[in-house]
Amino acid sequence: MNVIMQFMKRNYKALLVVLTLSVALLGFSLFPSKKASDPEKDKLLIELLTFVIEKGHYSPAAIDDNFSKGVYKDYLNALDPSKRFFLQSDIDEFAEYEMQIDDQILNKELSFFDLTYTRLMKRMEESKSYYKEALANPFDYKKDETFNADYEKLPYCKSVKELKERWRLQVKLSALSSLVEKQKLEEDKKNNKDLAKKSEPKTFEQLEKETRESTLSSLNDNFNFIKDLDREDWFSIYVNAISSRFDPHTSYFAPNEKERFDLSMSGKLEGIGARLQKKNDFTEISELISGGPAWRGKQLESGDVILKVAQADGEPVDVVGMRLDDVVKKIKGPKGTEVRLTVKKTDGTIKVITIIRDEVEIEETYVKSSVVEKDGFKYGIIYLPKFYIDFEDQNSRDAGKDVAIEVERLKKEGVQGIVMDVRDNGGGSLKTVVDIAGLFIEQGPIVQIKSAAGKKEVLYDRDAKVQWDGPLVVMINEFSASASEILAAAIQDYKRGVVIGSKQSYGKGTVQNVIDLNQFVRGSTYGDLGALKTTTQKFYRINGGSTQLEGVKSDIAIPDKYAYLKMGERDIENAMPWDKIDAADYKIWDKQNNFDLTISKSKTRMQNNPQLQLIDDNAKWLDERNKENVYSLNIDKFKAEQKALDEKNKKYKPITDYKNAFDFKSLPYEVESMKNDPVLKEKRERWHESLSKDIYIEEAIHILNDLQTENNKGLSNKLKKDKVVKS
Repeated sequence: MNVIMQFMKRNYKALLVVLTLSVALLGFSLFPSKKASDPEKDKLLIELLTFVIEKGHYSPAAIDDNFSKGVYKDYLNALDPSKRFFLQSDIDEFAEYEMQIDDQILNKELSFFDLTYTRLMKRMEESKSYYKEALANPFDYKKDETFNADYEKLPYCKSVKELKERWRLQVKLSALSSLVEKQKLEEDKKNNKDLAKKSEPKTFEQLEKETRESTLSSLNDNFNFIKDLDREDWFSIYVNAISSRFDPHTSYFAPNEKERFDLSMSGKLEGIGARLQKKNDFTEISELISGGPAWRGKQLESGDVILKVAQADGEPVDVVGMRLDDVVKKIKGPKGTEVRLTVKKTDGTIKVITIIRDEVEIEETYVKSSVVEKDGFKYGIIYLPKFYIDFEDQNSRDAGKDVAIEVERLKKEGVQGIVMDVRDNGGGSLKTVVDIAGLFIEQGPIVQIKSAAGKKEVLYDRDAKVQWDGPLVVMINEFSASASEILAAAIQDYKRGVVIGSKQSYGKGTVQNVIDLNQFVRGSTYGDLGALKTTTQKFYRINGGSTQLEGVKSDIAIPDKYAYLKMGERDIENAMPWDKIDAADYKIWDKQNNFDLTISKSKTRMQNNPQLQLIDDNAKWLDERNKENVYSLNIDKFKAEQKALDEKNKKYKPITDYKNAFDFKSLPYEVESMKNDPVLKEKRERWHESLSKDIYIEEAIHILNDLQTENNKGLSNKLKKDKVVKS
């Protein structure tokens, strides 16, 4: 999730203890002036890292045996998540250190890291022969055997023979999925006369050989990437296993990772426009960037798992088990070039998706709005992808100023209700969320912040002006986090509007600050030491409750496809706890007299909506599919499983085919801009198309309609009669 940093730029109190104690670290500058060995730099890094975390973290964990056990588990899982390198005998040897890592950290000892690093390098080198041996001869795809991909529950192999067998089965599964894809392509050629004329049909033997060759090439590439990693890369994994035990959002940025973090904050790149995340051995699509080529292509979705990547006409490279950075390098590329992704969809089907890379424009991070009519009323939709701000330029665009402008534009259009959509909004600037919440309320508190020292600060909207006092709906989902949760919580606590969406938001109620570690070391000859992102503060609602773990619970919870999957802060093992402080002094909004009735009517509507019932059924099925990890390696059974998935998926096709009855339009200023900007025109048409297929937006509009007072409804009927007379 995005780091909320601007408060820290304005207020350094939370880190004052760390910054003032830099004098205590002057001893670090007394190292010899000549370049030291990597182990010495590693010792310095661990000492510096733990010092800064212990002094600056909101609630630092004690570095004890329990901490040691957590680091041990996380670190080994990061090194070998699919359990295809280490043997049980290695784990038995490593287990000696399970309760000693805390002592090694405090004493700056590296023997555990050295042992695991050396052993991993040895096991990786040995494993090259395992997959090469497995791919040397044709697989017997008629044999009844299976592969279990539930790595978390798999035991480590007890012998080299057992480990070779695990490699064989895993490689066979990869080759089998490619083979079935190639067979489908051959069938398509047979059914297309033009394609059939261009090439001779390939035999099963030819296709089988091709899949083994491409699988071998992919694994060779994978190991070549691994070979390029140096000791410092592997040490960063160890350091992150330590730092992340304090909480999930505390992490170490190696120098090159810090550069990528800075680049990501600029929001401009050339690629497919998708954000990726690592889950065990797999790379998953976490988000599509609006307006990007992947978003425009309509085929890639959040939750898709990338199995292979191919450049234009090149052979697909297996990226399972590959580092996220390396997967990103393969997917990114110059504008206009082609990349082909083999992905596993959330329903279990395998698809090959072709995308032409393009520049992903930062414009799509900005707020946008649309208007829609229902029953003679006009409503506004404001979509805010993130709470953006430029810390260096106070005159540049920021989310607070831009939302205020959109509200004024909608008011000029005569809207009688506004939907504030912060779905998939991972957060951003704290200042802007305070400004935005202030547009809808009279002056008062918006959020409470508590620092590591225990001091509480309340951030207020001090402007008595209410820019919009009409009906308001705030839309959230499981990916609405941090600043989005502050906005939704404030609107909910004031009872200013109705919060609808997922059962609850993400649940990230903490603030992180990025600290350059080099500032603590003077005269170092070790080069760039990187940076630390650590949790320094915690958010609290104005009612006193934290948004941590619990997030914001929707006033009206609507079924969605991710409802039963584990993907929130509450599902992370060492997430910080929920707690509560005293409530701030605030006055509930009393100008919406049919609030409870509106919620009741919405819930009744949803209970009788077959589309929402289908979505809920699909969500339960996806949860069941997510628990199925055993794959048949018999080609006939594998095809039958894929066919069954395709057939089952047809049941849920109405979800994607759904269309509501509303017509969404751009505001006049944007319509004028579109005349000379075809790209903007395409983006807005695509957005409006997605809104027209969005059942959640549809319900939000119904809720706005229900929030209208009887007087407004009478006015609307009069306006409709006047319109008939004039026409």
